[in-house]
Formats: sequence, C-alpha cells, structure tokens
Amino acid sequence: MADFIALDALVGQTAAIAPDRIAVIDGERQLSYDDLDEQIDRVAASLQADGLQPRDVISICAPSSIEYVATFLGALRAGLGVAPLAPSSMPHDFAAMVKDSGAKILFMDDTTAAAMGASADAPLRVSLDDGGWGRPFSAWSAPSGTRPQPVTIDPDWTFNIIYSSGTTGTPKGIVHSHYLRWCQYGQLDPLGYGPEAVTVLSTPLYSNTTLVCFNPTFAGGGTIVLMKKFDARSFLELSEKHRATHAMLVPVQYRRIMALPDFDRFDLTSYQMKFCTSAPFAANLKADILKRWPGGLTEYYGMTEGGGSCALLAHEHPDKLHTVGVPMPDHDVRLIDDDGRPVALGEIGEIVGHSPVIMKGYLNQPAKTAETFWHDETGKRFVRTGDVGRFDADGFLTLMDRKKDMIISGGFNIYPSDLEAVLARHDDVVEAAVVAMPSEEWGETPVAFVVLKPNAATDASALKAWTNSRVGKTQRLADVVLVDTLPRNAIGKVLKRELRDRRLAGR
Repeated sequence: MADFIALDALVGQTAAIAPDRIAVIDGERQLSYDDLDEQIDRVAASLQADGLQPRDVISICAPSSIEYVATFLGALRAGLGVAPLAPSSMPHDFAAMVKDSGAKILFMDDTTAAAMGASADAPLRVSLDDGGWGRPFSAWSAPSGTRPQPVTIDPDWTFNIIYSSGTTGTPKGIVHSHYLRWCQYGQLDPLGYGPEAVTVLSTPLYSNTTLVCFNPTFAGGGTIVLMKKFDARSFLELSEKHRATHAMLVPVQYRRIMALPDFDRFDLTSYQMKFCTSAPFAANLKADILKRWPGGLTEYYGMTEGGGSCALLAHEHPDKLHTVGVPMPDHDVRLIDDDGRPVALGEIGEIVGHSPVIMKGYLNQPAKTAETFWHDETGKRFVRTGDVGRFDADGFLTLMDRKKDMIISGGFNIYPSDLEAVLARHDDVVEAAVVAMPSEEWGETPVAFVVLKPNAATDASALKAWTNSRVGKTQRLADVVLVDTLPRNAIGKVLKRELRDRRLAGR
C-alpha cells in the first residue's frame, strides 16, 4: 500500500489537476472539485477561528447535503474527528451521544433541531441550512479565499466516531482512525473508484455503510450523487441521469428497486459495481440482480468495529450466493465455540476476525471495548462479531444468525435464518423475521412475523402449516403473525427486539 495521504489532501490533489471536475451533486446543485476544496478550506478556517484544536471533535446531525460534505471534510482538514449522528435518533439517545462524543460544535438543520427539542445542544451551534437554530452556515463560513492554518494529520488520530445503531441497547461510539480509513480508501483500482466513478449515495452519511463508498470515491477523484431520502424510482432516475457507475445499497433497498414493475426500462448499463452490506442478503435477490442489472455485485460482510471482513464477488461466484464470500486480503477470519476454542471445518461457531482495519475502541468505554476482543494463543487480537457461521470446503462463509438471536428450544438450537429462508420460498411472502418468544414448555419458541404480497392467497394459519411441513420437528413455528411492514433502522436492519416487545405487550 502506498504511503498514507489524508482524505482531504486527496480532494485537494484532484482540485489541483482537474479543478472543473464535478465532485458532488445535491439535487439541482453541484460543486466542482475546485469549489469543494475552497469550501473545505473555509470550514477548516472557521473551525480554527472558533478555537478548535487538532483532535477535538465536532458532531453533524442532518440529511445529506453539500454543506454536510464540506463540513465533514473541512473538519478532517483541521485535524478534527467527526461524530455524525442519525436524525432519526430518540432525543435522549441524541443528547447522550453529543455529550459522549465531546463535540465542541454541533451542526444541524432546522428540521432535525426541532425534532430533538431541548436535546439539540452543544457549546457552539451552526445551522447547515441557514435556519434559526444556530449560526447560519453561510455566515459562519470564513470568506471566500480564506486558508486555514496547515495541519499535519497523524494517521492514528480519530477520523470519525460512528455510533452503533442501537438495535441492542444504548449506542456505543466506535472510533475509527485515519489509518483505518486509509486502509479502506487506499486500494481504489480493484473497485473501479477512479476519476470516472459516479457513486450514488442513497444511505445517510452518518452510517459506516455509506462512508465505505463515500471515502474511496473522493479519494479517487470521482463524483458523489447525494440522495436525502431513498426512493426506489428516484434512485433509478438519478442513476440513469448521471450515468452512475457505483452504488452502495442495503438489501431492503435492492428488494424495493427490483420489485418496480418498470425496472427494466431504465438504462443502467453505466454500472461497473454495486455493493451491499449491513443486513442479510437473500440468495434469490442476488440472483435477480445479477440477471437484470448490468455490472458486478459485491457483498461485504463485516462489523463497523472492524476486524475480519468477507467479500462475495457474486458475479464471479453465482454458485455461492447463499454465502457472504471469503475473507478479504490480509483479513484473518476464524470460528470459535462458546469456550473460545477454534471449531473444526464445517462446524458452526462464532465469527471473529483480525485485520489492519480494527477500531481504536468504544469511546469512553474500556470495559465494553475489552469484551469485544478475543485473543488467540499468540496474543493476536480479533473482533468478536456476535454472529454465528460456518465455512464450507471452498473457504466461503455462510452466516447462520446473530448469536443472541439463536433460539434454544427444549435444548435444541434453532437458527432463525433457516426458518426465514423457508418462509421466503412461499410465493405469497415478501419477507419474514423469526424471533424467540418465551415458552413455559420449551423455554423459547420461534414465532414468525411475515409481510405478505398484496392479494395473497394464504393466511397466517395456512402459512404456519406450510412452513412446519418443511422443517424439522424441533424447528416448527409456534405462531405466524402477519404485519404490514417489518420495523427497521435507517440502514435496513430489522429490529427484532421491537417485534418481540410488541408481541409481549399484546400489540
């Protein structure tokens, strides 16, 4: 790998050699690399004028926009870390995350600030949309042509603090260094992130999922197309209009796109590579994408915390679509049992991984950081994923489930993903989630929450019987609950805890 170069410096390099190239498109607005580089300078200078020092932190909570992009990159140029937060956060969680991050300035838009109420507070406040909540961004930014004091970025400094999605409790701040991000964006050619890349970002900028494409696109001098809110048809229209070459989408977005009746009328021949991560990706959906959507398809499996990741080049391995691929180069992925011992090939175990891409830790939580790591006999540090999987003879990893989601019924282990895969084969089923419910007789028992297609011919009772006739005796569903939608967080993960809580509350 080449010598470390900070992301904002790579943007500056492109501005110097191709100043008129379009860097970012936000609806009808766009910025060239020269204009973006100048805006980054103005943000960095303003941050310094407010007294912020290298290694301080700012926080951003707003929809994607040109101002968001400039603020993020401007903070990096000033040597600051960025804590991007979800506008969909609960106000009490939001307040806790701002406090935990130690943000010296909070950047928001008026709509998000109003939703957060009194929780939307910080020592200094800037309104990205020039609203009345804080200092207007346009007035706060230093005058055109202002240059910041140069800062030499230490690769070990904090690049960002990504707060966990909170599907399992209070969000934790996952700290990524500049070096970790450099390991991700410093390998551009195999992924096609060169000057001709046009990447549509349909997931929010506070998500690690998004940054995995955001960073290398800017590092390679490509163009970012922002979507404030995902809509399947709008995504295809943007892709066609801007001749998109790359996109990162989560499985539920792919499903909605492929379900559009007129999908095939859109010209998507410009696509070179599509990516997916963050949630289970059904094999039949991958197959449909490969058949109907030009370009390659890469699925990433890994943790925001880092460690070992796998990649499935689906277009090269159409017979392995039920897997998440093989460990990426320089990634050591292993399976261990409940006692922390490696399992034999073909056996099921918890997935742990080591690579150069490992978080610095959870911010302000050394005990939880320590719990996340497993060490082999040599002392090598691995991230515990909490996921359960199995390697096949070819080295491809099949995910079973989250370890915590495994159902133990009458002493037998039941993997919800097995039951969800059976339900997905029913012609009337759109999607399903299986969760553990308390049972006096068995301890736990599986219950399926199912979304049916419009005008479905089946009902809950018939679907339960159909499923139970196709699974083992110990796997049989105790109940099927029909729902209009499955609750999800902003990047598409099903909130199984919410389904369980609803059921227990009788809702």
